[in-house]
Amino acid sequence: MTKTPPKNKESKLTKTYIDGTWHDGSPPVLAPNSQAMWLSSIVFDGARALQGHLPDLDLHSARVNQSAIELGLAPTHTTEEIIALSKEGVAMFPDDAELYICPMYYAEDGFITPIPESTKLVLSIYEAPLPEPTGFRACRSSFRRPSPDMAPTNAKASCLYPNVARSVTEAREKGFDCGVVLDPDNNVAEFSYTNLFFAKDGVVHTPVANGTFLNGVTRQRVIQLLRDNGVKVQDRSIDYKELGKADELFSTGNYSKLMPCVGLDERELQPGPLYQKARELYFDFVERS
Repeated sequence: MTKTPPKNKESKLTKTYIDGTWHDGSPPVLAPNSQAMWLSSIVFDGARALQGHLPDLDLHSARVNQSAIELGLAPTHTTEEIIALSKEGVAMFPDDAELYICPMYYAEDGFITPIPESTKLVLSIYEAPLPEPTGFRACRSSFRRPSPDMAPTNAKASCLYPNVARSVTEAREKGFDCGVVLDPDNNVAEFSYTNLFFAKDGVVHTPVANGTFLNGVTRQRVIQLLRDNGVKVQDRSIDYKELGKADELFSTGNYSKLMPCVGLDERELQPGPLYQKARELYFDFVERS
């Protein structure tokens, strides 16, 4: 991009880094014949700035580079450079802002396979208040997560998200917020777009990371924090029927962090003590970040 686009209505809410320059708002990037536009070689990641704290920014920055490699792209910036750019962009917002930090790579050239040397970085940072933990309702989805030999499941790749959207649309049409998605072996994978946890008899359980869903940064952090504080966490294969007997059910993800599931199919649930403990431990960690 050679020219700074005119400011748009998002100019006070979004800062975008392209080709060495920061822009106000969300300027256009892809051309119709860009490889990423019609063949979907795009990866991204999401980190958070919460009132000046940047939890696990290093892990998110490293993961976007690994995702790029998984799709045949060539990262143009090191993890440290992405961290530095993110901090530079965050400094453009008020100190108490709650922000979403989204580094993206895409391929400009290539037919079917991307030309690695055409890889471009875009970094978008925008205001995104942390959702209130009021909870969500989920139902079993008829859509599944693909196995690693079916899709680039180890990358946070844009091409995976239409399948996510199908499960969300299906759930909303039934009066729910999202789905519980199974893997190809009929085990629970995750919620439509967040990692899944449940508690039973004082033990926290979560589907084992088997390559069919992204092993979330926040997921890994919550597991570590719970174990470090004496809570038993089992990551294992989980049958859907087990969720119906859970004492509590909750999710982790970068955008909302931790959220309670307050309904599964026709069953009502309440935020429980282990969810509350996980949330408290996580936000104590954020304060130290």
